[in-house]
Amino acid sequence: SSGINAEYGGCLDSLNCGECCSNLSCTCGLVDTDWLAERRNAISSILAGCLFAVGWWIAIDVGAVDSGNFDKAYWTCGVFGTLGLLMVNAVSNSQLRGDAYVPGALGTTGTRVWMVIGFLCSFGAIIGASFILFGEYVYKKKHPSYPGTGFFMQNLLIFMATIIFKFGRVEDAY
Repeated sequence: SSGINAEYGGCLDSLNCGECCSNLSCTCGLVDTDWLAERRNAISSILAGCLFAVGWWIAIDVGAVDSGNFDKAYWTCGVFGTLGLLMVNAVSNSQLRGDAYVPGALGTTGTRVWMVIGFLCSFGAIIGASFILFGEYVYKKKHPSYPGTGFFMQNLLIFMATIIFKFGRVEDAY
Protein backbone atom coordinates (compact mmCIF):
# COMPACT_ATOMS: atom_id res chain seq x y z
CA SER A 1 0.00 0.00 0.00
CA SER A 2 0.96 3.67 -0.06
CA GLY A 3 2.12 3.84 3.57
CA ILE A 4 -0.75 6.08 4.64
CA ASN A 5 -2.44 5.08 7.85
CA ALA A 6 -6.14 4.90 7.01
CA GLU A 7 -7.20 5.46 10.60
CA TYR A 8 -5.72 8.96 10.88
CA GLY A 9 -6.19 11.97 8.67
CA GLY A 10 -3.12 13.94 9.73
CA CYS A 11 0.23 13.66 8.03
CA LEU A 12 2.17 13.98 11.31
CA ASP A 13 0.32 11.31 13.26
CA SER A 14 3.01 8.65 13.02
CA LEU A 15 5.86 11.06 13.77
CA ASN A 16 8.00 9.94 16.71
CA CYS A 17 10.70 12.16 18.09
CA GLY A 18 12.40 9.38 20.06
CA GLU A 19 14.37 9.79 23.28
CA CYS A 20 14.12 13.57 23.50
CA CYS A 21 10.39 13.50 24.30
CA SER A 22 10.03 10.15 26.05
CA ASN A 23 10.85 11.66 29.45
CA LEU A 24 8.46 14.59 29.03
CA SER A 25 5.27 12.74 29.95
CA CYS A 26 3.13 14.61 32.42
CA THR A 27 2.70 12.68 35.66
CA CYS A 28 1.26 15.58 37.64
CA GLY A 29 -2.21 15.12 36.17
CA LEU A 30 -2.49 18.63 34.76
CA VAL A 31 -2.43 17.47 31.13
CA ASP A 32 -4.52 14.48 30.18
CA THR A 33 -3.30 13.41 26.75
CA ASP A 34 -6.13 10.89 26.37
CA TRP A 35 -8.65 13.70 26.90
CA LEU A 36 -6.90 15.81 24.24
CA ALA A 37 -6.78 12.90 21.79
CA GLU A 38 -10.49 12.21 22.27
CA ARG A 39 -11.32 15.85 21.53
CA ARG A 40 -8.88 16.39 18.68
CA ASN A 41 -11.59 17.09 16.10
CA ALA A 42 -13.35 19.58 18.33
CA ILE A 43 -10.15 21.39 19.28
CA SER A 44 -8.98 21.60 15.66
CA SER A 45 -12.36 22.82 14.47
CA ILE A 46 -12.64 25.48 17.16
CA LEU A 47 -9.08 26.69 16.59
CA ALA A 48 -9.58 26.86 12.82
CA GLY A 49 -12.88 28.67 13.24
CA CYS A 50 -11.34 31.21 15.60
CA LEU A 51 -8.44 31.88 13.22
CA PHE A 52 -10.86 32.32 10.32
CA ALA A 53 -13.08 34.67 12.33
CA VAL A 54 -10.14 36.76 13.57
CA GLY A 55 -8.83 37.01 10.01
CA TRP A 56 -12.10 38.39 8.71
CA TRP A 57 -12.43 40.58 11.82
CA ILE A 58 -9.10 42.21 10.95
CA ALA A 59 -10.21 42.78 7.35
CA ILE A 60 -13.51 44.30 8.46
CA ASP A 61 -11.60 46.52 10.88
CA VAL A 62 -9.36 47.69 8.03
CA GLY A 63 -12.48 48.54 6.03
CA ALA A 64 -14.01 50.44 8.94
CA VAL A 65 -10.90 52.33 10.04
CA ASP A 66 -9.05 53.05 6.78
CA SER A 67 -11.75 52.79 4.12
CA GLY A 68 -10.27 55.58 1.99
CA ASN A 69 -6.64 54.42 2.14
CA PHE A 70 -6.83 51.27 0.00
CA ASP A 71 -8.21 49.97 -3.25
CA LYS A 72 -11.48 48.07 -2.90
CA ALA A 73 -10.03 45.24 -5.02
CA TYR A 74 -7.89 44.21 -2.02
CA TRP A 75 -10.94 42.39 -0.63
CA THR A 76 -10.64 39.75 -3.35
CA CYS A 77 -7.66 38.09 -1.67
CA GLY A 78 -9.77 37.25 1.37
CA VAL A 79 -12.60 36.00 -0.83
CA PHE A 80 -10.26 33.66 -2.70
CA GLY A 81 -8.69 32.50 0.58
CA THR A 82 -12.16 31.68 1.89
CA LEU A 83 -13.03 29.90 -1.35
CA GLY A 84 -9.82 27.87 -0.99
CA LEU A 85 -10.73 26.93 2.58
CA LEU A 86 -14.13 25.68 1.45
CA MET A 87 -12.72 23.76 -1.52
CA VAL A 88 -9.90 22.08 0.41
CA ASN A 89 -12.15 20.99 3.25
CA ALA A 90 -15.07 19.89 1.07
CA VAL A 91 -13.41 16.56 0.31
CA SER A 92 -12.52 13.85 2.78
CA ASN A 93 -9.16 12.17 3.04
CA SER A 94 -10.74 8.84 2.09
CA GLN A 95 -11.92 10.39 -1.20
CA LEU A 96 -8.38 11.61 -1.86
CA ARG A 97 -6.96 8.14 -1.25
CA GLY A 98 -9.67 6.46 -3.31
CA ASP A 99 -11.12 4.59 -0.33
CA ALA A 100 -14.55 6.22 -0.54
CA TYR A 101 -17.51 3.95 -1.13
CA VAL A 102 -18.99 6.33 -3.72
CA PRO A 103 -16.18 7.99 -5.65
CA GLY A 104 -18.41 10.62 -7.30
CA ALA A 105 -18.72 11.68 -10.92
CA LEU A 106 -15.02 12.23 -11.59
CA GLY A 107 -13.60 9.76 -9.10
CA THR A 108 -10.35 10.14 -7.21
CA THR A 109 -8.70 12.14 -9.99
CA GLY A 110 -11.47 14.75 -9.92
CA THR A 111 -11.19 14.98 -6.14
CA ARG A 112 -7.45 15.53 -6.36
CA VAL A 113 -7.85 18.20 -9.06
CA TRP A 114 -10.47 19.91 -6.87
CA MET A 115 -8.04 19.84 -3.95
CA VAL A 116 -5.20 21.30 -6.04
CA ILE A 117 -7.46 24.11 -7.26
CA GLY A 118 -8.45 24.80 -3.64
CA PHE A 119 -4.81 25.02 -2.57
CA LEU A 120 -4.07 27.24 -5.58
CA CYS A 121 -6.80 29.61 -4.42
CA SER A 122 -5.33 29.62 -0.92
CA PHE A 123 -1.74 30.15 -2.05
CA GLY A 124 -2.87 32.75 -4.58
CA ALA A 125 -4.60 34.68 -1.81
CA ILE A 126 -1.40 34.66 0.27
CA ILE A 127 0.70 35.76 -2.71
CA GLY A 128 -1.78 38.51 -3.57
CA ALA A 129 -1.86 39.75 0.02
CA SER A 130 1.95 39.70 0.09
CA PHE A 131 2.01 41.85 -3.04
CA ILE A 132 -0.47 44.25 -1.45
CA LEU A 133 1.64 44.55 1.70
CA PHE A 134 5.10 44.71 0.19
CA GLY A 135 4.42 46.12 -3.27
CA GLU A 136 1.91 48.78 -2.32
CA TYR A 137 2.77 49.70 1.25
CA VAL A 138 6.36 48.76 2.12
CA TYR A 139 8.07 49.52 -1.21
CA LYS A 140 6.07 52.68 -1.93
CA LYS A 141 6.23 53.73 1.74
CA LYS A 142 2.49 54.40 1.89
CA HIS A 143 1.21 55.49 5.29
CA PRO A 144 -0.75 54.31 7.12
CA SER A 145 0.36 50.78 6.33
CA TYR A 146 -2.40 49.18 8.38
CA PRO A 147 -4.49 48.16 5.32
CA GLY A 148 -1.56 46.22 3.83
CA THR A 149 -0.72 44.58 7.14
CA GLY A 150 -4.37 43.86 7.88
CA PHE A 151 -5.11 42.18 4.56
CA PHE A 152 -1.91 40.13 4.79
CA MET A 153 -2.77 38.98 8.32
CA GLN A 154 -6.31 38.14 7.19
CA ASN A 155 -5.07 35.83 4.46
CA LEU A 156 -2.36 34.29 6.62
CA LEU A 157 -4.92 33.45 9.31
CA ILE A 158 -7.37 32.03 6.75
CA PHE A 159 -4.59 29.86 5.31
CA MET A 160 -3.62 28.63 8.78
CA ALA A 161 -7.30 27.84 9.44
CA THR A 162 -7.43 25.88 6.18
CA ILE A 163 -4.43 23.75 7.11
CA ILE A 164 -5.55 23.15 10.70
CA PHE A 165 -9.10 22.26 9.69
CA LYS A 166 -7.95 19.85 6.97
CA PHE A 167 -5.05 18.09 8.66
CA GLY A 168 -5.86 18.61 12.34
CA ARG A 169 -8.95 16.45 12.32
CA VAL A 170 -9.19 12.68 11.99
CA GLU A 171 -11.80 10.67 10.15
CA ASP A 172 -13.72 7.99 11.94
CA ALA A 173 -12.79 4.54 10.70
CA TYR A 174 -16.02 2.74 9.86
